[in-house]
Amino acid sequence: MMGKTHALSGALAWLAAVPVLSRDEWLGDHAIHLSPAQLAAGAVVCAGAALLPDVDHHNGRIANTFGPITHTFCKWVGKASGGHRQATHSILFAVAMGWAMDWLATNLVYGWWAALFVIVGFGLRGIGLDFEGKEPQSALADCAVAGIAVWAMHDLDMTFVGFAVTLGCLAHVAGDCLTPRGCPVLWPFPWRLDVPVIPRTDGKVERWVVAPLLTLGIAVMAIRSVIGEVTTRWLTKG
Repeated sequence: MMGKTHALSGALAWLAAVPVLSRDEWLGDHAIHLSPAQLAAGAVVCAGAALLPDVDHHNGRIANTFGPITHTFCKWVGKASGGHRQATHSILFAVAMGWAMDWLATNLVYGWWAALFVIVGFGLRGIGLDFEGKEPQSALADCAVAGIAVWAMHDLDMTFVGFAVTLGCLAHVAGDCLTPRGCPVLWPFPWRLDVPVIPRTDGKVERWVVAPLLTLGIAVMAIRSVIGEVTTRWLTKG
């Protein structure tokens, strides 16, 4: 699927997962309770992480996010991972990325912020923050907006980021499994999962069915989250 569709799927996955993970009666002390700002930050991170598996594509949308830096990096990742839709399109990669973010948060906080900046930048490029035919300007705009977004998160408790990154990667893999080529979800085993309900990437089904449904789902889940937060506060005050 295309970058915009992947980013939308990541945001929707996050907004759908958080209400489930906040149920005290199901998870007890392990339930996650987030403020509206944390919920929004998680959606941004998850949307960006939903682009991460395409770091194996030297000519993909995210390869041009930060100019020659990401272009060269994606080129070498693609070679190391066996090509597009290989190692990075797996459950193992998704879990590894979430674990890496948690490790950085504990051991290398500046590296954690740098990784967060890159992930948010990928998400911005995925939803269309670029100027056609003007890559330098696109990269600079992406850097500026990603920097502002990450700065806005600096006062938030972001301990949930590792989970958001894993969830975003899994959303990407699930989306690509809906296309004819599928993904090696259990890599390093070569078996590929494909349920080709989307006949062609960037085709009519993706553009006019999948993307609008994801957008509608995000709107519904966002409104539900806001209503839930308002109701909770009202009951607490009462």
